Amino acid sequence: MPRFAQSNGRHTLQLNPVTYHVKGGELEGVVDIFNKMCTCKEFDIDKLPCVHAIAAAHHAQVSVYSLVSPYYTKEYYVLAYGETIYPVGSQSQWDVPNEVATRVVLPREVKERKRGRPKTSRFPSVGEFRKRKNRCGKCGAYGHYKKKCNSQTGSTEGNQPTDVPV
Repeated sequence: MPRFAQSNGRHTLQLNPVTYHVKGGELEGVVDIFNKMCTCKEFDIDKLPCVHAIAAAHHAQVSVYSLVSPYYTKEYYVLAYGETIYPVGSQSQWDVPNEVATRVVLPREVKERKRGRPKTSRFPSVGEFRKRKNRCGKCGAYGHYKKKCNSQTGSTEGNQPTDVPV
């Protein structure tokens, strides 16, 4: 079994009576032997001891086979296939209730994407300034420019550039 071979040479540190930190190789792992869990999640998903769990079991002098889920035992296999499993048959022989047969299932709505990079809106950070609006060269006000200015006076008030905080 490749997991047994990979578990050799791993440095194992006991954190408490049931938890071990296993180093070596590409990934480190923290294994809880009692709850049969590892931070690599391989032990949790497969229900078979991962490389880290095997190294921790060797260090704790616990049988690796005791960490294997009972679903992989002969008894569970026999229970799963003990009853007769009948074939489904052709679709014309299916007994489908009327409420299911008459139900119309439409495909989900697909939004058409535009070309190019998608635009993202973001929120400016605290203290970050956004771009200023157009500033008039005649009156110094924001929101319009010199050509469109309605001001009769060429006052110099507001000519000092300032950033508009968000």
